[in-house]
Amino acid sequence: MIPEVISKQPAAGRYPPNLRDYAAACAQFSWADARAALSGLPDGGLNIAYEAVDRHAAGSRATHVALRWLGQDGTRHDYTYADLRDLSSRFANVLRGLGCGPGSRVFVLAGRIPELYVSVLGTLKSGGVSCTLFSAFGPEPIHTRLEIGAADVLVTTESLYRKKVAGLRERLPRLRQVLLVGDRDAETAVADTLDFRKMLAAASADFQVERTSPDDPALLHFTSGTTGKPKGAVHVHGAVVAHHVTGQLALDLHPEDVFWCTADPGWVTGMSYGIISPLTNGVTSIVDEGDFDAERWYSILRQEQVSVWYTAPTAVRMMMKGGTAAVRRHEFPALRFIASVGEPLNPQAVLWGIEAFGLPIHDNWWQTETGGIMIANYAAMAIKPGSMGRPLPGVEAAVVHQTAEGRIAVCRPGEEGELALRAGWPSMFRGYLGNGERYRKCFVDGWYLSGDLARQDDDGYVWFVGRADDVIKSSGHLIGPFEVESALTEHPAVAEAGVIGKPDPVQFETVKAFVALKQGHEPSEALRRELLGFARKRLGAAVAPKEIDFLPALPHTRSGKIMRRLLKARELGLPEGDTSTLEGTA
Repeated sequence: MIPEVISKQPAAGRYPPNLRDYAAACAQFSWADARAALSGLPDGGLNIAYEAVDRHAAGSRATHVALRWLGQDGTRHDYTYADLRDLSSRFANVLRGLGCGPGSRVFVLAGRIPELYVSVLGTLKSGGVSCTLFSAFGPEPIHTRLEIGAADVLVTTESLYRKKVAGLRERLPRLRQVLLVGDRDAETAVADTLDFRKMLAAASADFQVERTSPDDPALLHFTSGTTGKPKGAVHVHGAVVAHHVTGQLALDLHPEDVFWCTADPGWVTGMSYGIISPLTNGVTSIVDEGDFDAERWYSILRQEQVSVWYTAPTAVRMMMKGGTAAVRRHEFPALRFIASVGEPLNPQAVLWGIEAFGLPIHDNWWQTETGGIMIANYAAMAIKPGSMGRPLPGVEAAVVHQTAEGRIAVCRPGEEGELALRAGWPSMFRGYLGNGERYRKCFVDGWYLSGDLARQDDDGYVWFVGRADDVIKSSGHLIGPFEVESALTEHPAVAEAGVIGKPDPVQFETVKAFVALKQGHEPSEALRRELLGFARKRLGAAVAPKEIDFLPALPHTRSGKIMRRLLKARELGLPEGDTSTLEGTA
């Protein structure tokens, strides 16, 4: 059985946690103080890139390694804060030379290559709006986002351009310039494009950062709903205040840390915590060009002496499938804190972290719209496996429901409702691009409604129940799919589980589960019956699945979330809708 509470394991290293007393931190915290911890522009204003790079490059951390890039081919290159200042300034001057002023939208479509990071930081310095796209998107998802975002400039690689973008140019009349990072084996120039590296080399490294205000647009992130086109969530330069302080409080970053966020910058996690937060906190950040490979990851953790590691539940579960023996062949003396985000972390995964690494895995919660971590399990706080933790100091979170009059009422402890945040934190999105009505619907009575269903216990810990459109109603019971999935993954044969509600003429819906098995286990009728009984025993007859199907693998979004919507559509023979964010599509 999973223990109700596990205490924080002793951390390796010499750093006391940044957040030692949760209650005191909440009582003393103010966003004004958090803003004062940053420099601000010399002539007033606030700019993300200045806080991330230039202020460090002007001081004692100029020669400190900011990014350590690990290429797929074994290449390893360090970029100091001074290097990033000069390179990003060069790119800002490139944009100026192209006639791009404040507000210009610069998209980057690339893998985790150094040019991506230089482009993002240079765009922010110039006062432009940066948007990164996941490189595995196919042509149509790319076109949709470039069109909705009204892209002025695109930075991409030659191979991605030839394969996915060249045929779109006529359909993108606003796209003024395409800058290509040339492939090493390329022999011919590409028409109607510019050479990124040549232009960067020719540009000056002197640039005065644009005087942006905290409310000026800086970042554009796309988020997919269950229907319709992707929504472009707009974030501002003031978001850097939240990026900075959440890195300290939720991820426990200290200046001498070596930090590795495995998320791709094509997703909000890879931007907020793969680029901005580690740089504002002055740490060394690992950037791995390669895709997931457990042995490669273990080697990186060991060889690069990673001390703080931020990854995803899907990756954790994939490592779990390989067993603890594979992990224990390595030693990680520097590693002291592991965190996870993307979807709720199963209790078994939290405990597996202790078994495999000697450290629990700390779940946290946030969304594209929140811009930064809002709820977390902290380094010095006890963990309740399966809980996303407690709200960040400065963040007012509550589980709520709407009254018949349309007002917000806070639920009692233990009561399920919608997770809501009191509006006003710095990284709160400021709009859906071109969709003001949809944006306004997210807010009621001064609360941002997340669309996630949750409950909060007497100790203030928040527990994920499911998405509002994922919750299953069966015989009057509201059943959270995550709860069922977590129970199934306790079985030693189960690697992953996805749960949907299946229409039923009597019960309205019954619970159906789709299961992917661990290596060494094969689907069989006997195993199906065993799993049904296993779940019934743990959950009770009203909650346990009535049907189980075996799948070789479950469908995931690129950010690691199980696509229950897709499971349901396939089960019921319904249209699958937008699958552009499905893992494995290109």
